[in-house]
Amino acid sequence: MPLLHITMNDIAASTPHFSYSQTILRNIANDVLDHARKGGATACETDISDGFGQNVTVRRNEVETIEYNRDKGISVTVYIGQKRGHASSSDFSPKAVQETVAAALSIASHTAADDCAGLADASLLAQEVPDLDLYFPWALPVEQAIQLAKSCEAAAFAVDKHITNSEGASVSLGQSQFVYANSLGFMGGYASSRHSISCAVIASRNDGMQRDYWYSVARDPLDLEHAESVGRKAGQRTAARLGAKKINTCEVPVLFEAPLASSLIGHFVTAVSGGSLYRKSSFLLDSVGHQVFAPDIRLRELPHLKKGLASQAFDDEGVATREREVVRNGVVQGYFLGSYSARKLGLHSTGNAGGNHNLVLDNGTPADFAELLKRMGKGLLVTELLGHGVNSVTGDYSRGAAGFWVENGEIRHAVEEITIAGNLKDMLLGICGVGNDVIVRGSKQCGSLLIDRMTVAGS
Repeated sequence: MPLLHITMNDIAASTPHFSYSQTILRNIANDVLDHARKGGATACETDISDGFGQNVTVRRNEVETIEYNRDKGISVTVYIGQKRGHASSSDFSPKAVQETVAAALSIASHTAADDCAGLADASLLAQEVPDLDLYFPWALPVEQAIQLAKSCEAAAFAVDKHITNSEGASVSLGQSQFVYANSLGFMGGYASSRHSISCAVIASRNDGMQRDYWYSVARDPLDLEHAESVGRKAGQRTAARLGAKKINTCEVPVLFEAPLASSLIGHFVTAVSGGSLYRKSSFLLDSVGHQVFAPDIRLRELPHLKKGLASQAFDDEGVATREREVVRNGVVQGYFLGSYSARKLGLHSTGNAGGNHNLVLDNGTPADFAELLKRMGKGLLVTELLGHGVNSVTGDYSRGAAGFWVENGEIRHAVEEITIAGNLKDMLLGICGVGNDVIVRGSKQCGSLLIDRMTVAGS
């Protein structure tokens, strides 16, 4: 019977298991710390991980790839005073563990001392690890995964007769676990999962050809969009791009569609992260206390969201994560720092070693997508960005783009072969609309963002 939707029965039966138990991972971590201490390390930290996954891709109703993976690894960092050494291995045997520690110690003995090197401050380490509902195993037989992928792709082809080719539909599942431990007495770890369904198709009419895609990702397979919905959206987006035209160069409002809008948050995060700040390679140096976003913008970090794709009880150094406002009323309240960068800047870790945790941007009065189009009046809706033309030092922003031309608050036609340009300082200050069409696909969450004015370079 074809599996078109996901049910609890599809998830529960015969769930595959990890290669190692949490107890074994913790025992290995203890062995690492013991070898490091006996070898002369004054401090040590280690990360032990284990995971597996399955990916099925169907193209034109035929199975193209079936992939399975099992991964494991040991990462060891030792300190001899303030000299640091790092080594890793994928071998969990006692001999390999001992040799990995020995390699890290050897490297540390030959490096220069760094007065900012070392473990996180003991007072900042997590004292408890709440259950954040991050692990939802999916026992999906490959035959059912194939059927899901086929139904996804079929839904895309059914949208429009001009959809004539496919780059494939994929169904992926992934499950992993880890243990982090250090010589300050901290040890913690847990399992997590990440599953996805995706589809990309090609449409052609006359001499024109267009491609677009859609995907859904979640910790819990029950939270994924239905396979047919993913395919249908991929098909609709692709067909809508047919007949794309060029436009003349102009300065107009630009609306970043929700899946792309989060990239603007990403540029901000990079600019106020420790490495960029202490290297002075940021356009937002010394920005705490300064207006960076439009006055009504708020950006919160919510690391303890249940099922959150970037939820963590502690960061990669064991530092407890906490909810905070990074931006309030458009004003920067804090940076993103791990222990090393914090020491470089004379500050304290913010629990962001390894990245940020569920950043949510809003302005208190989100609008629906139709309202944003109406508010824009005449301008450009961007649905695809190309290239990497962002200067993190100056904030200059210039990227290839595609999307739709809007007049009188309504979409008129698809647009291609254009470049949008501005400066990130002006763009963040110029946010004049935030959508309620939030799509959660990673660590940064926001709806569509309307920027008051950018240069659109066309013909």
